[in-house]
Amino acid sequence: MEGKVWLVGAGPGDPGLITVRGREALEQADVVVYDRLVPKEFLDYVPEGAEVVYAGRQPGLHDVTEDEITALLVRKAREGKRVVRMHGGDPFVFGEGDEEAEALRAAGVPFEVVSGVTSAVAAPAYAGIPVTHSGCASSFAVVLGDEERGRPGSDVDWSKLATAVDTVIVMEVQNLERVAQAMIRHGRPADTPVAVVNWGTRARQQTVVGTLADITRRVAEAGIQPPAVTVIGEVVRLRDRLRWYDDRPLFGKRVLVTRIRQHAATLRRLLQEEGAEVVELPALEIAETVAPEIIARVIGVLAEGQYSWVLFTSANAVERFFRHLGEQGRDARAFGATRVCALGAATVEALARNGIRADAAPDETAGEDVLTVLTGRAVGRRRILVPRADNARPDLIAALRKAGAEVEEIPLYVSAIPRQPNRESLARLRRGEIDVVTFVTSTAVTNLANMLGGDLAPVRQATVACMGRLTAQTARDFGLHVDVVTEADNIPAFVAGIRAYLAGRGR
Repeated sequence: MEGKVWLVGAGPGDPGLITVRGREALEQADVVVYDRLVPKEFLDYVPEGAEVVYAGRQPGLHDVTEDEITALLVRKAREGKRVVRMHGGDPFVFGEGDEEAEALRAAGVPFEVVSGVTSAVAAPAYAGIPVTHSGCASSFAVVLGDEERGRPGSDVDWSKLATAVDTVIVMEVQNLERVAQAMIRHGRPADTPVAVVNWGTRARQQTVVGTLADITRRVAEAGIQPPAVTVIGEVVRLRDRLRWYDDRPLFGKRVLVTRIRQHAATLRRLLQEEGAEVVELPALEIAETVAPEIIARVIGVLAEGQYSWVLFTSANAVERFFRHLGEQGRDARAFGATRVCALGAATVEALARNGIRADAAPDETAGEDVLTVLTGRAVGRRRILVPRADNARPDLIAALRKAGAEVEEIPLYVSAIPRQPNRESLARLRRGEIDVVTFVTSTAVTNLANMLGGDLAPVRQATVACMGRLTAQTARDFGLHVDVVTEADNIPAFVAGIRAYLAGRGR
């Protein structure tokens, strides 16, 4: 098969700004090459088993040269691979996409350019600054602002920019003083408003506003470093009326999510919609434990209608059980007349996705509540199947057996402490950089305590939010003060609870 390279614009940083075509390219990739300005969330779209190459490209620290990257693209394509080269912003706007395209053409390698949203427009927009406006700006120009790169044609005619263009967007911040002085020297008033947007469209976005006369000092005082976009012109005055992104309730808050990444999507999305910077530190990982012959026997017994109830205690258990069911050539019809009980909304939803409507779904995950539901349906002397984690709490099983039920536990998986936890996120927690720590299960509390070597001081410095009273009790057992407790398995209510608590504290 002939290989091909896609030069994909990843957009300015907000993961939601990738194009549909860009996502499609990632979903079919054999090899992905990306740099520091590309959000790591995009790697979720990459097929399992694909080769992922980090190309660095940090200013002043080019550990991977452009020639090396281009050679890699050519080599992988010639191996018949589908190669995606991810560029921050748009590959043809102050990137290396043009050089890579020329090299690919010269090498006879097929390629496609997938345009992206450029930070030149998106970063100002997220700061509440339009680059044009009917009342004050009918033109804009985008310049690199750094002639030290030695590129042909990189010289900028500042006399024309200062007098003939309403809005000037500069894509570099290192030479801000030189740019400001050039604009003033060529006729732009010193009191012209200027905004510098750092990490535009991301949760860490920071905007500094000043004038040509004082913006350099203001940026230095704020400690702004690349990447940053500078906007020069009257449109900057609109920010006070049009700002929206950094006005959101959780903007500027760093929230630690301890859920495994596969199940954190909804929580991550809702927190980001509120403006939070989500720091992911999964506190558990899942490993399969059930033997094939055992699960095959259990599925056979289920299909014969020998179980009265099947009790699922987690969405993990549902997903794994139905995967095994499919491997045996069966589906939801194997349940027949067997009734199903589900603990928690997430478990109910997982069952629904697989074609099963739960006959019983207690509101709380405490064993006593489940027992009440099942004993109310004559659980005594009934045969109950419980597919669940190998290291799950034994309370519920003991209570069911005490009530007279014949319980068959099937340990489908074990949830363990991650062998290779995210070192960057763990370091940020230890340095006190986290504002809110979230727990959605008791296991996450226990495992994080172990990951920290028992030193929970960094967690105590943050707001602690727990989903469900059992999770909250586990946190208290570890000596943590729990600030937010919401009902189990209701992620929107969980995020709303965090927002309300922080609002009550004046953020």
